[in-house]
Amino acid sequence: MTTTNLVILQTSDIHGNIFPVNYGTNAYADVGLGKISTLVKKERKSNDNVLLIDNGDLIQGTPLTYHYVRSDEHRHLPNPMVAVLNEMKYDAGVFGNHEFNYGLGNLKAAVKQASYPWLSANILNAANQNPYFGKPYTIKQFDDLKVAVLGLTTPYIPYWEKPENIVGLKFDDPVKTAKSWVPFLKEEERADIIVVSYHGGFERDLDTGEPIEKITRENQGYRLCMEVPGIDVLLTGHQHRQIYGKELNGVIVLQPGSSGAFLGKAVLKLEKAGGKWKAVNKHSELLSVQGVPEDRALLDKVEVYERNTQAWLDQPIGKIEGNMLVEDAMKIRLQDNALIEFINKVQMDAAGVDISTTALFDNESPGFPPHVTMRDVVSNYIYPNTLKVIRISGKDMRDALERSASYFMQYNGKKIEVNPAFTTPKPQHYNYDMWEGIDYIIDISKPEGQRVVKLEYKGRPVLHEQSYDVVMSNYRAGGGGQYFMYQGKAVIKEIQIDMSELIANYFLREKTVKATVNNNWRVIHD
Repeated sequence: MTTTNLVILQTSDIHGNIFPVNYGTNAYADVGLGKISTLVKKERKSNDNVLLIDNGDLIQGTPLTYHYVRSDEHRHLPNPMVAVLNEMKYDAGVFGNHEFNYGLGNLKAAVKQASYPWLSANILNAANQNPYFGKPYTIKQFDDLKVAVLGLTTPYIPYWEKPENIVGLKFDDPVKTAKSWVPFLKEEERADIIVVSYHGGFERDLDTGEPIEKITRENQGYRLCMEVPGIDVLLTGHQHRQIYGKELNGVIVLQPGSSGAFLGKAVLKLEKAGGKWKAVNKHSELLSVQGVPEDRALLDKVEVYERNTQAWLDQPIGKIEGNMLVEDAMKIRLQDNALIEFINKVQMDAAGVDISTTALFDNESPGFPPHVTMRDVVSNYIYPNTLKVIRISGKDMRDALERSASYFMQYNGKKIEVNPAFTTPKPQHYNYDMWEGIDYIIDISKPEGQRVVKLEYKGRPVLHEQSYDVVMSNYRAGGGGQYFMYQGKAVIKEIQIDMSELIANYFLREKTVKATVNNNWRVIHD
């Protein structure tokens, strides 16, 4: 009997990481496509039938990608992420939610520059219901073995993205879309093997089927495996999880973390019978880049982007008088502090309102040193958010604070713990907000939903029916992070400048910024 192997290699959530560097500290890091390339070359030398797929969230996420889209000096150069994938000879790429952060113009340019197809069957042109980017799937032929790759993207993007970045697009349901396309690929395209590359994750535990998050349309990987017959391999992402060695309803599933720390690998042993290839054995693993040398020939081809980015990052822009460093991320979230107060001040200054809310996005955020550079700005404010002022009620404010208060487990008398819903399956520390312009106390000894024990504005209790204008990120204003109370609220003002630019401009204007703490909020327990 004729047999062969098919090797499927996957990256996902690379988020702009090419070089092995932590841009916040400039220290060496085991991440990036430079290291992934070394692993890919090794796999291609050892195997004949290799399929290489990127699963989305590629072109946004590091200072390198930010500087590329914002700098005039790069306008004559192709998108660095696409240039690298072209060089590595990817077979296909899928759209992630962060692909839209820099606008449709930048995204369309990236798609045009690619020598590989960008796939999405469920991102439609709202006018004619056809796939907006033209390619729902691709077919890869290995002699007489025919492999189909279908691209899908989480449809939750309108909850997060600025409306002007997704004009004319409709995000259809991935499960419904797959139910339509998978039979087509089997029957019309006569594909032997069907791979679905889905920029989304799993809403349920793979072993028990129990929900691991609030069931929405954001992550539907479990449903895809259980409800769509004919899928051989499901490549996933978005959640930044490390999933391998798992099958669900006969479908092998993979998710390779983020930032290029791992390369996903699925191996299918195929047998040919009756003129058709069929998978008789499947297994998967994650290949770590730790200790793997980077592909210097590849990195040399995009060195100009890195050189320009590093020069930009080292530009001094201002000074701090006092302490705005992050020494303990938990401590930052337990009581008012200078870093968060400063970011809220920048937001209020830009928006012209006196209430603001923001977050410490990552536990690795370093804070601001005495002498501030652009590197410090982008290592603390890591997302390309703009700002919105929305008008909310006092009840909305209280509900939002209760949502933030659920970040903590109910105090057990021993230690303060983070609610697993904010860490598993994906770290979501960015969904805990801290406010300026109001006075409040959160008591984590109390049950969820009853923790806001003080809430005042200008010395008076916040009233449920009263209206308040609040500045926040566009992500949060759209309800991102399950802040559903903000959805559909009146938008009073939009500030269409990225927050990193607003912070930098504030430093350039003020020269020296004093670290202040007015202690308007704190977290307590019995």
